[in-house]
Amino acid sequence: MTVDYAMTAQDALGLLARLAEHGVDACVGGGWGVDALLGEQTREHSDLDLWLPAADLERLFVAFAAGGVDRVHPWPGDRPWNFVLHDGVRLRVDLHLYEPLPDGTLHYGSVLEPVTFPAEALLGQGVIAGTEVRCEAPEWSVRWHTGYPLRDKDRHDVPLLCARYGLDLPDTLR
Repeated sequence: MTVDYAMTAQDALGLLARLAEHGVDACVGGGWGVDALLGEQTREHSDLDLWLPAADLERLFVAFAAGGVDRVHPWPGDRPWNFVLHDGVRLRVDLHLYEPLPDGTLHYGSVLEPVTFPAEALLGQGVIAGTEVRCEAPEWSVRWHTGYPLRDKDRHDVPLLCARYGLDLPDTLR
């Protein structure tokens, strides 16, 4: 059985509201993060990428289980700090777990190969379907959408962000 995942603006906002009701401090990333920064939906989305403190994971499970988003969707490269939950029908959420460090930076990844970045990277402000959301900051969204082999959606998203925020287009897109 093949499942076609789709994440509408209303789906994304519904999941974010459910998380807020359970005290989960989520930040929108990925494609919806880009569209939030742009203030409009520019393409279809198959999932909702979320950054959240690892300490909020239990509350996230409780919040999502009530809405049926309670299955792990194995992807190549999944790790304990980055994995996908889905509802088995069409909703898919790509989770990115981090831990705040005493110096104010955020730790993402393994102890052996840590990635740290400033907390400001997750303090962007955007809009999804007229609702304000916290999302990745524009320059970090560009960085994270070009840190791997580019996909068609990255070739779509990154130039729009760069144009809107006056950021240099990365060399990989010139």
